[in-house]
Amino acid sequence: MLKLYTYFRSSAAFRVRIALNLKGLPWEPEVIWLPEGEHRGDPYIGVNPQALVPTLVDGTLRLNQSLAIIEYLDETRPGPRLLPADPAGRARVRSLSMLVAAEIHPLNNLRVLKYLKRELGQDEAQIGVWYRHWCDEGLAAFERQLEDGGAGRHCHGDAVTMADVCLVPQIFNARRYETRVERYPRTMKIFDECMRLEAFRRAEPSAQPEAARAG
Repeated sequence: MLKLYTYFRSSAAFRVRIALNLKGLPWEPEVIWLPEGEHRGDPYIGVNPQALVPTLVDGTLRLNQSLAIIEYLDETRPGPRLLPADPAGRARVRSLSMLVAAEIHPLNNLRVLKYLKRELGQDEAQIGVWYRHWCDEGLAAFERQLEDGGAGRHCHGDAVTMADVCLVPQIFNARRYETRVERYPRTMKIFDECMRLEAFRRAEPSAQPEAARAG
């Protein structure tokens, strides 16, 4: 069985949970409690030298980086394809996915926000301003890219792709930090469409067993 090192609030792990559910794959969670620094301990660094979640274990293979994991699952497992068959479609889906995973998320993930607080002395209000600025900049670009054409019920046509898998966790985080996501109507219409699907709902943070530990 596939094993996923995960944390319920990790956007990157959330993406992989969605992909696993969409593919209908059984998987075993191994929770890494980020607030207590378990990801920096020697046991986990032995699993993932980057000390980040997620990590997917498939037999003797260990993979990190959520988009690489999703593409691996898409290439090696049956089920709905998360990347289009045509080169132009794949490029468009990757572009939208990277807009979230490489442009928005890195500026707003947990280690960056902790650095702002601990090393740079920013208070919660200032951190919120930081978060919303970069999230708004990225989501505005995402909205414009959707408006350029190619979107349907989902980010690329009417089928779920990796772009939708990346978008949904970002919206969850944006709402946590009180980003005014209603300013992006096309993006939010796609988010709502995704959340009608069980694969997305079962992957969301509150549905994970460890969420109860956070209180």
